[in-house]
Amino acid sequence: MFLENTVNHTEQFGWIEVICGSMFSGKTEELIRRLKRAQFAKQKVEIFKPAIDTRYDEEKVVSHDSNEIRSTPVPSSEHIRILADDVKVVGIDEAQFFDDGIVAVCNDLANRGIRVIVAGLDMDFKGNPFGPMPNLMATAEYVTKVHAVCVKTGNLAHFSHRTIENDKLVVLGETQEYQPLSRSAYYNAMQKNMENTSEKKTKLQEHLGENTAKMKAFYDKSLEMSNEDINNIEVVANLISKNQTNRID
Repeated sequence: MFLENTVNHTEQFGWIEVICGSMFSGKTEELIRRLKRAQFAKQKVEIFKPAIDTRYDEEKVVSHDSNEIRSTPVPSSEHIRILADDVKVVGIDEAQFFDDGIVAVCNDLANRGIRVIVAGLDMDFKGNPFGPMPNLMATAEYVTKVHAVCVKTGNLAHFSHRTIENDKLVVLGETQEYQPLSRSAYYNAMQKNMENTSEKKTKLQEHLGENTAKMKAFYDKSLEMSNEDINNIEVVANLISKNQTNRID
């Protein structure tokens, strides 16, 4: 359980807290919990999220369990620096979707005496560090890694496996598009994806090979055709085309 830092009133500096993990691990839930505690303590709080995240609500930060808190959608990290004025606590959700400037913004806010709480995915669907999250984790005073439960093994899950065929880095989704997996389950899923991809490539190559063979056979046959044969083919093609045009009319 994370415990809030005791404020030293003689030191006019804030700090950065990062909450990271896979999808369905409770990152946003924990972010909302900390922010609501601050609000209950009558501290002035501002919450921000990337404007592209409109899955549940265009303006509110909403967890998978439907807990919510008012927020301000912003298109870039620089807007946070401008809007976070005269506050004690700043909350930022889905930080992985922000530009790299979010790291400097968070540090600037902390240096101004603001407590900054950031939540985001630490890895993308390929298992690689996601966006600015590694740098945020490196510069934060506190890092909390939360885990989901693997839907395959029941063990702790820290991978977000994409279940649809889409190679774009950013694909907003829910349980229909993603599932939390443990290391072993994720490894098996990726192996299966590689096998399926290899099988599709093989079938495509076979299909292309068949078409190439047919085209070559047709080309060889055309070399044997007389001018009369070619004219007859053109006549038939024109009749078919004319017949289709009459049907459309």
